Amino acid sequence: MTTADALFDRQLKALAMVFEDDIRPGANYELVVEHGGQAWVSGQIPRLQGQIVCTGRVGQDLTLEEARAGARVSTLRALAILRQQLGSLARVERILRVTVYVQSAADFTQQSEVADACSDILYSVFAPNGGHTRTSVGVYQLPKNAALEIDLVAAVRPA
Repeated sequence: MTTADALFDRQLKALAMVFEDDIRPGANYELVVEHGGQAWVSGQIPRLQGQIVCTGRVGQDLTLEEARAGARVSTLRALAILRQQLGSLARVERILRVTVYVQSAADFTQQSEVADACSDILYSVFAPNGGHTRTSVGVYQLPKNAALEIDLVAAVRPA
């Protein structure tokens, strides 16, 4: 059986993504809070090696597919942070919840299709326990003009 860590690494390699060795918060907050058998991952924008790689309004400045690519970056970044906190993604029992915020043009209504890119990765890394609840919403703006931001909650096994 292939581990969640191996599946995660395979996703990174397939998408040619490399994150910082030690991802740190940008201000006075925690990247992950573990409590009561859950891990809450702070919102992640599509950032690689300190650079935001997907900016602007989806449906105006970016296409749906460009936003989906950004969602993949944000999702994998959230998982990299989760692995950094837990030591291994093997501690993840199940993904419980995902919220995807999409900086949208006034007439853009495909936020759920942007979020599908996130869900696809979670299913592929944690199958069959990648299933989760999800909310996707259009917003006026996000930090650093990021096109999207993703946060998630996971059920975790004790260390």
